[in-house]
Amino acid sequence: MKNLYNETLKSLEKHLVGAGFKAFNARQVFNWIYRHKETDFDKMLNLSIKLRAYLKGTFCLEQLELFHKQVASDQTKKYLFKLADDHLIEAVLMQHDYGKSLCVTTQVGCNIGCSFCASGLEKKVRNLTVAEMVMQIVGVEAVEAERVSHIVIMGTGEPFDNYDNVMGFIDIANCPHGFEIGARHITVSTSGIVPKIDAFAERKTQVNLAISLHAPNDQVRSKLMKINDVYPIDALLDSVRRYVDKTNRRVTFEYILLSGVNDQISHANALSDKIRGINAYVNLIRYNPVLEFHYRPSKEDDAQAFHQQLLKRGINATLRKERGSDIDAACGQLRTKVKNKGNTL
Repeated sequence: MKNLYNETLKSLEKHLVGAGFKAFNARQVFNWIYRHKETDFDKMLNLSIKLRAYLKGTFCLEQLELFHKQVASDQTKKYLFKLADDHLIEAVLMQHDYGKSLCVTTQVGCNIGCSFCASGLEKKVRNLTVAEMVMQIVGVEAVEAERVSHIVIMGTGEPFDNYDNVMGFIDIANCPHGFEIGARHITVSTSGIVPKIDAFAERKTQVNLAISLHAPNDQVRSKLMKINDVYPIDALLDSVRRYVDKTNRRVTFEYILLSGVNDQISHANALSDKIRGINAYVNLIRYNPVLEFHYRPSKEDDAQAFHQQLLKRGINATLRKERGSDIDAACGQLRTKVKNKGNTL
């Protein structure tokens, strides 16, 4: 039986029309499951008895099992969900002045293998389905009884390594009959898969694109991120320029500050030289330590100096406030801890 959360509005319309129903029925179904949070087809009373029977015989509306929840002192919340095949995934809810932002996971494990990231401690097992990404929002909204207003697709995994499913998830999140989250309230992040950046540019959506850069040159970046050996910085930045030209959208460069590795004034100067002229801003983030790695967060003075140097050199940049530092907030940390303890806490 198919999980209805896998269906975009377009695919459900096609499916229902092919079964002899009307295209507008798909919009009715979407309103029930995403607006009214209804999971019982029999309670969808504006649908015909015939359609309700068909839905019951064709689709299910599975839910994720909440395995564990952590709450930080700043009210950042991390959820560990169990999938139907017993794999564990994480989602993180952050409270901002502008609303509630959910960081969504796209894969079980990750093959990118960044040397500072807990996600890479567990190699990629498989991609998540559209439904498994959708159910992260459904699950969090059910637990909190509040609406998620923003999505960042930068949890465990490389979103562009699961491109088609992530695009389907974005379509549902943005759909007026789905979660109705504005495109500019959705951000997808990539470590730099150049062909997929080009493909994403062709969609010409208003969805935000973030690039995990983390270094100003190939020498440093290749030590931090194996993907740089496949798509070096210059090739990556060329794809970003093509994206900006095609979409007229500003890009975010994510830059994790690692003490003594990439956080010196010389690095700031090299970074500003490398990205000058690109319609972008830099989101500086002090590293959230991971027990298994030797990296440490940039000292506060070094982080501030790096930030100020970028501003002096005409680069738009922000130094992000640290969140969730007193829980397993970094991507993959909680999942890895639980697995190492035999799925217990």
